[in-house]
Amino acid sequence: MFTHVHPYEPFLFKEATKLIVGTLPPPRFTTGDLKEDDVDFCYGSRNGMLWPVLDRIFNLNLKYETTAYAANQRRNFLLQRKIGVCDIVGSAKRDKIDASDLGMQHIELRNIVGYLKQYTKVDTLIFTGGNSKNGPEYFFRKHLKEKGLSLTVENDQVPRIHSFVLPNSTRKITTVSLTAPSGTANRAIGSMQTYKELKNANPKFNTLDFRVLQYEPFF
Repeated sequence: MFTHVHPYEPFLFKEATKLIVGTLPPPRFTTGDLKEDDVDFCYGSRNGMLWPVLDRIFNLNLKYETTAYAANQRRNFLLQRKIGVCDIVGSAKRDKIDASDLGMQHIELRNIVGYLKQYTKVDTLIFTGGNSKNGPEYFFRKHLKEKGLSLTVENDQVPRIHSFVLPNSTRKITTVSLTAPSGTANRAIGSMQTYKELKNANPKFNTLDFRVLQYEPFF
């Protein structure tokens, strides 16, 4: 059984006001077998769409290569925009070495509530996926339940918005569950009525365009 350990420590700093929360990068980031156009940084998989979306929104002119320059582009952007990254899964076991969330077993979660207490300016968590099994929102709900907490619905339409209050405080944290920036989520996007209407209006409209529209208000 493969032990899939998260290769990156949480990217946290005292000025951060938002945290991107996912699960685990593909196993090759743990083993160090990166592909030529992977970036050795959070969400750096060549197949992932988070950075291409942010590239479009902010005109970042990012490089997609395994270089320190490409990693620093992303790091500097996050610092400038006061966005941290704290994926919720610290490690998991896998029978099959792939990036499937459903394939994760014996999962160890990170203490995100503990990090929120430490980084006091964070008011928003941006989940790169929803409440489907082994998705970031799914695990976060489990994490909150262990601490006697739960999410309150703010908006039940995709992207769904919830909130909760940190223990022993009045500090409200908002959570946003975006459509995952992975290729596997493209089928779900294709079935959405909003996407169908946009696609009918403009046949060139695609799933990257859809994510740009959805993600932009929250970044």
